[in-house]
Amino acid sequence: MTSRSAALAAVCAGGLMLAALSASALAASLVVEPRMVTEWKAVFGQVEARDEVPARARIGGTLAALEVEEGDTVAAGARIATVTDEKIAFRAAAIDARLRALESQLANAEAELARAETLVERGVATRQRVEQLGTAAEVVRNQISAARAERSVVVQQGEEGAVLAPAAGRILKVPATTGTVVLPGETVALLGSGGTFLRLSVPERHAARLTEGARIEIETGEGIATGRLAKVYPTIENGRVVADVEVPGLDARFVNARLLVRLPVGERFALLLPPAAVSTRGGLDFVRVATRGGEVERTVLTGGLLRHDGESQVEILTGLAPGDEVIVP
Repeated sequence: MTSRSAALAAVCAGGLMLAALSASALAASLVVEPRMVTEWKAVFGQVEARDEVPARARIGGTLAALEVEEGDTVAAGARIATVTDEKIAFRAAAIDARLRALESQLANAEAELARAETLVERGVATRQRVEQLGTAAEVVRNQISAARAERSVVVQQGEEGAVLAPAAGRILKVPATTGTVVLPGETVALLGSGGTFLRLSVPERHAARLTEGARIEIETGEGIATGRLAKVYPTIENGRVVADVEVPGLDARFVNARLLVRLPVGERFALLLPPAAVSTRGGLDFVRVATRGGEVERTVLTGGLLRHDGESQVEILTGLAPGDEVIVP
């Protein structure tokens, strides 16, 4: 080998050594230790309105007008529909006729009473006759008062044909249509009020591990949201426990929409590594481990990604033991 070739080889060797030292300087080591992780159970939750309030018809009749449809937002007391009953107008007309007749009777009774009082002063009629005529006039007056009260009831019934929103919220269902006959107390529209929440149906074997206030993870179309387990109901139905989850900013456009929810049902120890510490070649996962004899590459079996302390970690099922020093690039 010439002196020029020897010099070139020395330069290349120095460059490789410098690159190795640079890579070694950039790499960091991590001692593997078991860490406590949360065991999650995946279930489906359903978006529901906190309060479902029916708007009912107060009188029976024909649904003359319907002011809302599904999805509309209404304020408390807003008119939702109008129910008309033609018999109410006929009853009011009948009461008006009866009032006119009673008023005529009252005028006649008062005239008879005045005439009798004049005759008593002349000594022609008796005081008993005057008292009888006064009582008859009072009876007619009471009949007029009763008829007027009855007319007020009929007028009020006509005004109660307006179906009003019992609370502020969104219209979820409108089971009635214009022109149909409705009965008193029948639901014209169903409102969702008081905001929305997630309702879960969890298998009863996990009921003992559900605690109010626990953190819940919800998978939405925009990522993972965090909620709080607000209430666990004490009744088990069909082998399932019902629980409510409060989620800030929950998308309430679609009531009864189903979302994937992860519940904390336990804890266990696991070996976790950053994803950068695991390399994949030929369908196998490898980890670089520092030993007394130098760095070696071990084949490991991974269990997927986990969230731990807000960071993504790879769970190592086999191939590593507590205390191993892993090289992290």
